[in-house]
Amino acid sequence: MGLLDLFMKTAGETLKNGITKEADRAVATTGKGENRTESFTFTALPNDLAELKAIPEASLDTPFKTVALTIAVLCAYEKNPEGCMEMLDFLKGPAEVSTYEKGFIKERLSGKYYKTFSFFEGATPENGYKPNEPYVIKVSENPYSFDEENWATLYVKSGGADNPRPVKLRKKPSAGQWFVNDIQCLADIRVPVAEDPWA
Repeated sequence: MGLLDLFMKTAGETLKNGITKEADRAVATTGKGENRTESFTFTALPNDLAELKAIPEASLDTPFKTVALTIAVLCAYEKNPEGCMEMLDFLKGPAEVSTYEKGFIKERLSGKYYKTFSFFEGATPENGYKPNEPYVIKVSENPYSFDEENWATLYVKSGGADNPRPVKLRKKPSAGQWFVNDIQCLADIRVPVAEDPWA
């Protein structure tokens, strides 16, 4: 075998191995984090547990649905804190909202209830974070969203922040449902223009 033939054979095997590895990677990552975004539309946001359970996404059979509902539920906090917590208990599955989490949510949202509405389309600092109706929210994954089995971290984009904000979830395999584990998306955002003395 000549040098050229040897080179061609080696190059061919390298290419074949590369394609095989890429195919294996594609199979291994199926259903895992890539760069997918799912959009959800709500004609109204739930005010209590009965209304939440009536929404089709309350099946919680994908983590995307659970995140969308988590944001929708948090929008009820200003007018109905107890009802909001009852709905969050539902979204947390076997767990429940801890005393720490209740305090955290209260501290993050007190006087800044616009934060939760900022995740819906059309909500901007200029319009006081008043979203379009019906309410549309997009939930995204990235290549690392499903790195750990039965866990996921998905992202929502606020009209008042530059980077997407995370929500962590946990799957209950026996039920095939995804439940919220850690609401990490409530950091401060740009204040509404009407409340900004420097605007």
